[in-house]
Amino acid sequence: MKKFIVRRLLLGVVILFFVSIIIYSIERSLPTSYVEGKARAMSQKQGAKPYDELVADLNASYGLDKPVLPGYFSWLGKAIRGQFGESWVWHQPVTEKFGSVIWYSFALGLISFLLEIFIAIPLGIISATKQYSRTDYAITVVALVGISLPSFFFATILKWIFSIHLGWFDLYGIVSRMHEQMGSLGQLLDIGKHLVLPAATLTIVSIGSLMRYTRTSMLEVMNADYIRTARAKGLSEKKVIYHHAFRNSLIPIVTILGNSLPNLFAGAMITETLFQIPGIGYTGYQCLVQGDIPFTMFYMVFLAFLTLMGTFIADILYAVVDPRVRVN
Repeated sequence: MKKFIVRRLLLGVVILFFVSIIIYSIERSLPTSYVEGKARAMSQKQGAKPYDELVADLNASYGLDKPVLPGYFSWLGKAIRGQFGESWVWHQPVTEKFGSVIWYSFALGLISFLLEIFIAIPLGIISATKQYSRTDYAITVVALVGISLPSFFFATILKWIFSIHLGWFDLYGIVSRMHEQMGSLGQLLDIGKHLVLPAATLTIVSIGSLMRYTRTSMLEVMNADYIRTARAKGLSEKKVIYHHAFRNSLIPIVTILGNSLPNLFAGAMITETLFQIPGIGYTGYQCLVQGDIPFTMFYMVFLAFLTLMGTFIADILYAVVDPRVRVN
């Protein structure tokens, strides 16, 4: 196991290296340029330098006058030392801005992740145990709707019903106008209230896949010989399903949940943008459209790191949920 972990970690470093090169190359090729926008604004001031000269000066100050590979290795050398530069849009260190917005995304991701587990897995088990019944068909329809329709559709529907029609929630933002006048508990409840609709949106679009995986995995296990043997021994149906069948169907479910773990910190760009939640997803989107290379590089490499860690954790959990799984 130790050799496997070390080998996977070293492989992850190599993959992250090449992924970061690709991300940096794409960033340098984007048509949106913060430098050009800033130079254009500065050139319009009285007594300012010409636009072309300002672009050259800003590119030199930001290290964009180098070719892609030398520029990348210059960024990598600083990144290894924990120096990710200053955000061009927010005018503060990238890590400082990241630390100020990540917890909104973590709270939103954690709520939707827990709801996904507590809703999708039981429904998947019920659907499998009542195969081809009305309950099974109803759960299947719900799962297919969640898989098929995009998050912006559900977000729009929820805002129209609960914000515009009923007026229960605000359309946008993370706090209300009277947030500063509230006590500590009131401020916490105010933030929680603004996370209800985004969390509901993420839960709706995510439960379908986990529900279908749980149902399929359970159906495969319930047709096995040892399940028929357990029933023949007189074990209760509840014990057969939850102690024998469900435990042995966890491998595919762990794969889905392991890949979902990075979402706790990765943010939900579309959902956060639609509700204007100042999390890492919405902040990353703003920096991306404005050509903020330092922050976007950090954010994208962070997403790649989370994806690798999610896959690595899922591989380790295989041996935890199923003792028969061993690293060869």
